[in-house]
This record gives sequence, structure tokens and C-alpha cells, in this order.
Amino acid sequence: MRKIGNILRLLFLVLTLGGHAAQAATRLDLDGDWRFRTDPNGEGVASGWTAGPPVGARVVSVPHTWNLGQDQAFDGVGWYFKTFVLPESLVGRHVELNFGGTFYKSRVFVNGVEAGGHEGGFTAYHLDVSKLVRPGGNRIAVAIDNRPGLATIPGYAMRLQAADNVWYDWWRNGGVLRDVWLNVADKGLIRQQTITQNLSADHATATARVRVENVDATPRVYRLAAAIEDPEGRVVAHAEQAVRVAAGVAAEPSLSLRVEQPQLWNVGAAKLYRLSTQLRDEDGRLLDERADTVGFRRIEIRDRRLYVNGQAVRLTGMTRHQDSPWEGQAESAGTIRQDWNDLAALHVTLTRPVHYPQPQAVLDEADRQGVLLIPEIPIWQMTEAQLADPRLLPLAKRQMDEMIAEAANHPSVLAWSVMNESDASKPGGLAFFRAMKAHINALDPGRFVTFADSDVSIAPWKPAQALREADFIMANAYFGTWSGGAESVEPWLDFFDKAYPDKMLVISEFGWPGPFSADPKAADAARVENLQGQMAAFEKRPFVGGAIFWTYQDYHSNRNLYAGSVDGYVDHGVVDQYRQRKPSYAAWEQRNRALDVSVSWTVGDGGLRGFTAKVAPRATGTLPSYPLIGQKVRWKALDQNGVVVGESAPTDLDLAAPAAVTGAWDKPVDGIVRLTLDILTSTGVRSGGEIAEYRPFKLGSAPFQPDPAQLSNNPVTP
Repeated sequence: MRKIGNILRLLFLVLTLGGHAAQAATRLDLDGDWRFRTDPNGEGVASGWTAGPPVGARVVSVPHTWNLGQDQAFDGVGWYFKTFVLPESLVGRHVELNFGGTFYKSRVFVNGVEAGGHEGGFTAYHLDVSKLVRPGGNRIAVAIDNRPGLATIPGYAMRLQAADNVWYDWWRNGGVLRDVWLNVADKGLIRQQTITQNLSADHATATARVRVENVDATPRVYRLAAAIEDPEGRVVAHAEQAVRVAAGVAAEPSLSLRVEQPQLWNVGAAKLYRLSTQLRDEDGRLLDERADTVGFRRIEIRDRRLYVNGQAVRLTGMTRHQDSPWEGQAESAGTIRQDWNDLAALHVTLTRPVHYPQPQAVLDEADRQGVLLIPEIPIWQMTEAQLADPRLLPLAKRQMDEMIAEAANHPSVLAWSVMNESDASKPGGLAFFRAMKAHINALDPGRFVTFADSDVSIAPWKPAQALREADFIMANAYFGTWSGGAESVEPWLDFFDKAYPDKMLVISEFGWPGPFSADPKAADAARVENLQGQMAAFEKRPFVGGAIFWTYQDYHSNRNLYAGSVDGYVDHGVVDQYRQRKPSYAAWEQRNRALDVSVSWTVGDGGLRGFTAKVAPRATGTLPSYPLIGQKVRWKALDQNGVVVGESAPTDLDLAAPAAVTGAWDKPVDGIVRLTLDILTSTGVRSGGEIAEYRPFKLGSAPFQPDPAQLSNNPVTP
């Protein structure tokens, strides 16, 4: 969820805020320049760092991780320092200090006084600092410890203890990983908005349960109003009511809004509504505002099949770590947008998306592109003893609470995942899963709950009651490497079918880890062969509802590396850490198109005059397959000199059935013509297409043999 209001810089606040009139909640951005220093000897508190930066603190830009550059290998406590000016007009109001994510365990000091802290590296939190701030200059100091332990999340992967390498499988990027801001409110604020929906044949109902907090010292009566805008920005529903809240407490009224003939959110074709809620004082002055996207859709699992809006779908995708050599996990919106546009070009419609809660920018991209997500908290390769540790469950519940609070309103969320590759089959693991599932069902009733399991692919005969109680099964299945020989995947799938005859299966991870080959080039060749063979096996079994490849990009780790490497980038992706594409990128893109294209040519007097392309959705039940809605087509033809001989603007393409696309140009071309045909999603991303070449056959010349690297498997007729 996104807190909105007047997003003002400090200068604007100084110039415009005055008097004592109630103001809308104001967000003051605190990103940008901070100072940073590591504390290897743990001297920060005793040495007075809580009041200001010590000698040697350097300037960094927040969001920031220290595990890049000179402090890449540092594990321990790092300190961040910021000075800001608070106008006198804001003193006396309710002031909260917000962090989008600090990894891993933080202690926060304001003007030398400890304001609080947080454990968990990937979710937002806020601290009430109303009594700690003062007019004029203020100092923030944040001490952050990135070290794992037996009962931290993520924590030591003790299943790997025998190998003497118990770190989890991605880099521990200590730091202030996401945005920092102040929120200043007066009289009341909207703490949270929880949206549920009900979809009928001719209308939809969205219900917003709004947590309203009275931050004043006296009881107040507020006016709460909500409105829904359709994808074109038109207000289509409105509701309001009065809310009476005692001093210093909260109330949770609900507002229901009915939308007639809603446009549906679909896989690959997302129609998004906007639900905004305003909190006003009795005299009508705006106190706070919050907005969320809403996607009206119905998701079901029936007879081991996944249905979206009543239509059976089978989906594919890949995971993506928040990681790059230039930002680590402190990702910018630009990096997220670039990667997610690339994932769209790779036809991703389903992802976990990785082991830990995602920032709003990722959730927004999934909403916009029509991608289903299975977010997860980072319980990774824990033993039964760890899962049964009484310290773990409360922390896991708190992290799940925070993830659900941030993500649950997003229509892209399909299910919640509790853990990855942990000892769920044992009694302590089963008890942990049952407790977490009951907790999640109470928080977010109606959404699926599952976890990613590797034991089911390595030893599927073992008793696994937790898998039977999951709403669907996720299996990490690395046939060809960790799970056994590549030829074992088909017998395993048949065994799974008999062992779990009522469960849909999602392959939550598969792929080819580089160290199983001699070098990166050989690894990617094996990766291509593996993904093609495994996908063919998955496709034959209708109970496989989805398959998720590991991973989009190579990522920083000290595990699963080539022999002799202490740390580096795991060779697992279809792009490297710099996003340079490997051959497996093209192989995945080709294999996961949801449509087929074939081209024939129109030849007349003087040469080539045009073409006809047949565009057909893949048959229902193939992997992937889903309705293609809102597609457009464009084409461009170039002669052998690169001169455009014909082209089209994007035009609508109805793919409810196979369609024909024709093109022609005024003058015949007596020579080579290269045709590019692009099929575009509703958001303008290429979802499939064709590159075809026409070469005229001349007496005495060898027949033209098309370059398989440039063409699809569909025939091109000269």
C-alpha cells in the first residue's frame, strides 16, 4: 500500500506551512545523502555515535547497502546518520519516522534517544518520534546488524552444516535498503486499508476496511469517504460515513463500493481500478489520504487446475533476485522497471518472485503486467529444530503480518509461501506450517497458502502431511542436477500424480546451476537443453499448473559457485549480473510464447508484394496457455539495404481464435526482404512474433535455407 498526500520537500514545507490549521498528512522524503561507517568493534553506542557521526563516516546515498565496494565482505553493525530541519510549525504534531526496509536488525536513535527498532530486512516499519523531534536541526542515527543466527529470518541454513557452509544462498546486503521518510499528521491518520472484493455476473463489490487512528488528545468525529476510478480514470463508485474515535485509539470502519460491469484483471491483460480513501475533519479539511490499485478477478483451483475468471490457465515464469553489481539489494525504481520489462518480454506470467518480501515497485509492476505472484518470507533451508525453536514462530508471524499488510491489496498476489526447502515433513516442521497457515487464513481469508519443498522431488516417498495440507504443492525440482538424472523427471511426475492425486503442482524452481558444468559457456548450453526437456515433461501432465525457472539473472552469493570461488555471482540466470543475455534467454523466450506464428509470401510480377501471417493462440492445456486479451500487432519489412518497404502502426488483434495478418507494399521488391512481425500485449510489451526472410529463388542458385537462430519453429514459405 502506498501512503499518499502532499509529497513536499523541506523547502516547500518551510515556505507554505504556517498557523495552526489542520493539514493533510505530509510526507517528507529523507532519501539521498546520509553518512555511514562500519562498527567492527561494537563501540558505537558507548562512543556516542547515537548523537552524531564519528570521524571517518563517509557520505552515501540512501537507499544503500554497505556490501558493495570497500565493505563488501563486512558482516556486523553498520551505522547511518542523517540531519534534517523540522519547521517550528510542525512541532507538536504527530511525527512518524518510516523505513521501507533495513537489513537486518535495526536500532534507531533520534537526537540521541533510542526511538525503537525492527527485526526483518524486507518490510516497512514506522516509529513515533513526536516527542523526540524539535524545531530546527534534528539528528537520526541507525545501527543495523546484518548477521544471521539460528533463529533469524533469514538465518543459518543448518541443513548445510555438514558442508561447513551455512550461509543462506544470497548476499546479506546490510543497510538501509529502501526509502526513508517522515510522516507528519494532525488530528487523525489512515494507518491501513484492507480491500476485499466479491465478483458477480454483472457487478463487483470492493470493501475497504480502513484503520483510522486518532492522534489527538480529544475524541474526534471524522468524515471518511472512498471512491473508485475505472481504468480510464472515471469515478464509478463512491461511499462515505461518519466515524467517531476516542482520543489516542483506532477504529476500523468499512466502506463498500459497487462497480457495475467491471473490466476484469486477467493474466497478461491487467485492467486496474484505483480505490482512494480520504479522512476529513468535521469541517471538511483533509487530514489524510490513501490509495490502492484494485483488480477485479476470480481465482480458483478446481480439479487440480488453476482458473482465472473461469478460464483454465497454465503459467510459466522465472524468479528474480533483488541484486545487481551497481545497487545490490538497494534497488532503484529504474532497475526494477528495466528488469520487469525484460521479464514481460520473456512472457513471465507467474513467479514466486523470490525468497523474501518485495517492494511496492515490484508489486505494482506485477499488477500492471498481469503477472501472478507467490510472495514468500525468507525461511530458507531450516532444520526441524530451527522450525520448532520457540523464538522463530512469533518472528515468522510478524514478518508475514508485515508482508501481507503491504501486499495483500495487490491483485497480482495468488498465494502466500511460508518457507523454502525446510524440514516440513518432520513433526516440528508440520506444527510450524499448521500454525502459520492458520495465522494467514485469519489475516487474509480466501487466499491460498503453500511453501516451496525440495524433499518431494528428491525423496517423494517420504511422508509429507504438510504438503497434503497446503492449498497446492510447490516443488523445487532440479532434475539433471540436485534432484537426480534428467530422465527421472517423467517417472517422478507419474509418482507424484499417484501420491498426491488431489493436488495441483507448481514447479517452484527448476534450471541448471553453472557449477555442474565445466565453464559458463558449457553451463548455458546445458541450461538450454535442460529447460526444453523439463518443460516438455511438465507440459504432458495437466496437473502441473505452472513452472518457474530459477533464475532471471546471476546473483551475488558465496554458495553454488564454481570450484575455488569464495564469493561471486551464481551462474544460474538467462542473463548475467549485468543483464547481458545468454543463449538460454532466446531459448526461454521462444519456448514460452503463448502463440504460434507462420508466414507465407505473396509474389507477383516484378517480385515480392506482401505477406500473410497466421497468428494462433497455443492450444488450451499447453504450457503456457492463457487467454490472449487486448493484443495488438505491428509489422515492418526491410529490403536488403535496410530500407523500409512497408510497415504498420499497432492495430488491434482478436486472438479468441486464429487470426490472419496481411501486409502489402506499393512497389514489388526483387531481392531479399526481412519481415519483423510483433505481437504486443495491452501494455505495449512484445509478447511474441516472428522474424522471417524472403529470398527470391533464381535459376542456378542453391535453395534458400533460413537461419534457425532468426526464425521460430514455424515454417516460412518462400
